[in-house]
Amino acid sequence: MAHVIYRIVEHDGGWAYRVDGVYSETFSTRELAHKAAARAVSEQRSPGPDAVIEFETADGHWITQNARGGDRPDVEVKD
Repeated sequence: MAHVIYRIVEHDGGWAYRVDGVYSETFSTRELAHKAAARAVSEQRSPGPDAVIEFETADGHWITQNARGGDRPDVEVKD
């Protein structure tokens, strides 16, 4: 199971959450950024329907996979 960490960080004159080097939008306070991250974590934990997904690898190959809707990562928010 994947482990995903949402980190609350200063960003662009305010606060944001960062996941795997990608920043959210900027919030005016740390508390608002934390609440947004907690909401995103809650949504990521929720199971959904099975689906066929397609993505491109770093070397340019396309992969098609079946994604199980109940296969959810372990996620957390860290300040």
